[in-house]
Amino acid sequence: MARDTEAIRVVAKNRRALHEFHVLEKLECGIALRGTEVKSLRSGECSIAEAFGMIRRGELWLVGATIPVYSHGNIHNHEPARERKLLLQKRQLRKWDKEVHERGITIVPLVLYFKGHLVKIEMALVKGKKLHDKREDVKRRTAAREIEREITRRR
Repeated sequence: MARDTEAIRVVAKNRRALHEFHVLEKLECGIALRGTEVKSLRSGECSIAEAFGMIRRGELWLVGATIPVYSHGNIHNHEPARERKLLLQKRQLRKWDKEVHERGITIVPLVLYFKGHLVKIEMALVKGKKLHDKREDVKRRTAAREIEREITRRR
């Protein structure tokens, strides 16, 4: 099976990130996991709502993500809230490091998913929204909803 046609199964979404931040750039990263973490993810358990990315010693780390302990695990189970290394190209990491340090931008996870048998995470460079930006988004969504209702009503 070709990589482009592999099935994607979403495990966790960070809906709050889209509400609180302007997304500037997205990037698909691999994630270094232990065996019981993968099994726990396959059962659909994960929380990335309060997680963020941190660049340390030339590596990108996912901090604050919670993958619960595998229920059928043994003494070798993983720690639920440990920091996990993200896998991406060095060139992209340098670019993001520069953005974060120069412009005061944050790195947050948007979606954690299985792409075939691999676990991937979509990370994003984001800038915080102000209150008026959030209100404008609500107005835009409401206007689009009203237009859609009117179109369906006239048919």
